[in-house]
Amino acid sequence: MISFLSAKAIAIGEAMIEMAPVGDGLYRRGYAGDTFNTAWHLARALGRRGQVGFGSRVGRDQISDAFVQELAQDGLDVSLIARDDALTMGLYLIELDGVERSFHYWRNASAARRLADDEAWLKRAMTGQALIHISGITIAILSPEARTRLAQALADARLRGARVSFDPNIRPRLWSSVQEIRTTISQFLALSDIAMPSFDDEQANFGDATPSDTLARYAACGVAEVVVKNGAAPVFIQSDGQQTQIATAPVSGIRDTTGAGDAFNAGYLAARLIGRDPVTAVSHGQEMSAQVLQHSGARIPKDQVPLIVAG
Repeated sequence: MISFLSAKAIAIGEAMIEMAPVGDGLYRRGYAGDTFNTAWHLARALGRRGQVGFGSRVGRDQISDAFVQELAQDGLDVSLIARDDALTMGLYLIELDGVERSFHYWRNASAARRLADDEAWLKRAMTGQALIHISGITIAILSPEARTRLAQALADARLRGARVSFDPNIRPRLWSSVQEIRTTISQFLALSDIAMPSFDDEQANFGDATPSDTLARYAACGVAEVVVKNGAAPVFIQSDGQQTQIATAPVSGIRDTTGAGDAFNAGYLAARLIGRDPVTAVSHGQEMSAQVLQHSGARIPKDQVPLIVAG
């Protein structure tokens, strides 16, 4: 079983400006992004027992300043958010159909696309971390050369004792082809200690017939701990060579499905960082995910985030 010597973690990826509908043609500005959502919930769930940072690249404009200030106020380490003189933050706008959302993205001006351009920054961001969390979006927005730098930095960090968690979170529109998805995701799986895929992504892009197929394929890539999320269906996990299914309790009062998987990741990782076993960690992930489903937006109100306690 994977063990951690500290609860110091960083999530690396892209945060975007979110324009969320509030009615009457009006929108509320916020911030969201898969690894950012996970880092934010992870920090809230750990409380004073861990230090969680977010590693990214933003602009030097007022809206980027406001983002960094908000993170700092919410208790995250923002010392590893780099600044870009030419670019700013990407933006997306949400359209609602009941509780389901569709998204319109503007990413060309996103400074996060350059987050792996600086090898020294990558090493600094990963040094001393017990856990480094990335996603498929983290790597999809990068150039091929930047992906290579990120992969090498992760490999070096693992040699120094860090553990890598990876949510493939496949968004086909960010990739040039299914073959690029398969090749690149597999490359980063080989650098991962914990993987938390969603079965619908794996089925659509890798042709897996069942979650057990996903577990087998990930194990073949060398991932020691795999957690397959599958909506309201059971969660499949594999750790220490053992497979387990864990039922997902029904969630009432669902308001919004955005960010549920990101919150699951945070609950799971928080529990693992304080020494809980994978089965128990899944229950914490499910609790965090259920909370997000019952609120609008990708993040739970910060005073309602379940605290993960040791024991």
